[in-house]
Amino acid sequence: MNLHPLLPKLKALRLGKMADTLEERTRQSIDEGLSPTDFLALLLDDEIERRHQGRLRRHMRAASLEEDKTLARFDFAACPQAPRQLLSELALCRFLEHGENILLAGPTGTGKSHLAQALAYEALKRRRTALFRPIHALLQSLHACRADGSFPRAFARLVRLDLLVLDDFGLMALTPQAVEDFYNIICERYERRSIILTSNRAPEEWAEVFGNPLLASAALDRLTHHSHLIILKGKSYRQRGRKR
Repeated sequence: MNLHPLLPKLKALRLGKMADTLEERTRQSIDEGLSPTDFLALLLDDEIERRHQGRLRRHMRAASLEEDKTLARFDFAACPQAPRQLLSELALCRFLEHGENILLAGPTGTGKSHLAQALAYEALKRRRTALFRPIHALLQSLHACRADGSFPRAFARLVRLDLLVLDDFGLMALTPQAVEDFYNIICERYERRSIILTSNRAPEEWAEVFGNPLLASAALDRLTHHSHLIILKGKSYRQRGRKR
């Protein structure tokens, strides 16, 4: 079937990608005896799915997520202590509705960052906003915004995100200003917006990172309230792969 006369019309309507499945759906319509309405519905479903996937890829790039960091690609066999049932429930993203936090702790290479990104990916699939950043890099960037006067706007954006994923808490020392900014982020998001935090340190060591007992107590009290704590153990998955 010659479909070329349709291409300019599809492009004029910004439906040029519909041509990718037009011939396939035409054959299906003939083989299955579909009505014109059903044939059109198939084409529109294809277009809706294409746009959804395109939007998802754009938002993944904006959120700094890696494409292969999903629950489907997480190696539970290599990390058997990961609570698969709990993670499946969290992947439904109901925790976002209540502003609950997720805290992932454990040694390097046990899958914390992968799981954090996987849950952020699930949030994006549900048309939520998310951002994944190493915490020291995010706080440095936020501090730099003070120089050009963009701090209020940048801080407000972090507060408004449905899900803020902060990776590697405690890996690098934080300046007093960074600690204060982190505390303010926690306070502004408390019980309204969710945080996912990953850390190589045990939770009982987190207070040391703040270097300020009063801020540490207030921040951790809010961060751990209404939270899901997941402790991962074992050897580094990356090192096991290197040995193989």
